[in-house]
Amino acid sequence: MREVTRRGLALSLVLSGVAGYVDAIGFIDTGGFFVSFMSGNSTQAGVDILEDGLAASLLPLALVAAFVAGVVMGAIIAGDGRRRAWAVAASASVVALSACLAAIAPTGPARFWMLAFAMGALNTLYLSDGRARVAITYATGTLVSLGLALASLLTGRSGSAWVRPLLLWGSLAGGAVIGAAAHRLGSGAALLLAAIVLALAAVGLAASRRGRRERSNG
Repeated sequence: MREVTRRGLALSLVLSGVAGYVDAIGFIDTGGFFVSFMSGNSTQAGVDILEDGLAASLLPLALVAAFVAGVVMGAIIAGDGRRRAWAVAASASVVALSACLAAIAPTGPARFWMLAFAMGALNTLYLSDGRARVAITYATGTLVSLGLALASLLTGRSGSAWVRPLLLWGSLAGGAVIGAAAHRLGSGAALLLAAIVLALAAVGLAASRRGRRERSNG
């Protein structure tokens, strides 16, 4: 997180907000499952297998599989993480296109799978050396970073490291609130708005990467 520039932080906050927004809509539409929070789906699948049998766990397990597939696709496009602007734009465009297809698809498993795929790919937009520099959709990792930063604050090692993870978590939680409110307009329309924001973010990410490369070459 500390490796990300201020402009990159702003974009990551937007993306995290969209992730919370989309997850809230998916949670409502699926009746209690997630399209970006795979820990919750994994736990729910385990409970469903024990209480209701394997068939009841198919949806949360399918969401996990779709999420992983999105990560795989994003990582393939990303390569080794040293991406040119066009590769960043391509990765973000995959996310935006998946969200757009989900928005126009009827409410049902196909829509949920596409959303989970998009959220998985979203986590590959800030890759470096094969790892995600920013935890876009998983609040647990962000809260661990926040806790560690608060420990550094209390022990005098760092006075400001807690700010970025707190902002990232706040963006995700705030996006969920907005997503729940937007769902009242209809999940298709609400998801189309998310797709538009993601498309704009794709342009911003590409511009950010291009500008950084030009400064380093200059």
